[in-house]
Amino acid sequence: MFTKQNLLATLAGFVVMFVLGYAIWGFAMVDFFEPHIINDVMKDPPEMLLLAISNVIAVFALSTIYSKWAGGIHNAGQGFKFGIWIGIFTGLGLGLLNQSTSEIMDMTGQIVEALLEIIFYGIIGAVIALVYKATAPKESAA
Repeated sequence: MFTKQNLLATLAGFVVMFVLGYAIWGFAMVDFFEPHIINDVMKDPPEMLLLAISNVIAVFALSTIYSKWAGGIHNAGQGFKFGIWIGIFTGLGLGLLNQSTSEIMDMTGQIVEALLEIIFYGIIGAVIALVYKATAPKESAA
């Protein structure tokens, strides 16, 4: 679990998750989501240390699960596919669960959120896979 590959994939995935997450939800999509919010529950400003810690924990879990799921096959496509499933779970599964039980966002906002999460986690999965590939033990010529 605390292998070199997993820790390096966690580090790379954390950087991508943190920066890409800010770029998407903190910058690019702010104006889109504003009219779709029913009840604004966001902290302003967010607790950045806690946000960073949550990203590290999430990417460590994703990297650990990916290492078992991939079966030793590490490439961007495999990682993207893994990430898509994570995005489907969070964006559609949990997103629609939240939509059915709370009034945070309208359905249009929720669908766009789901699509963003599928792409977002696909990219993070690809990064994790590429780090696993780059740090895989080299086979020695016998």
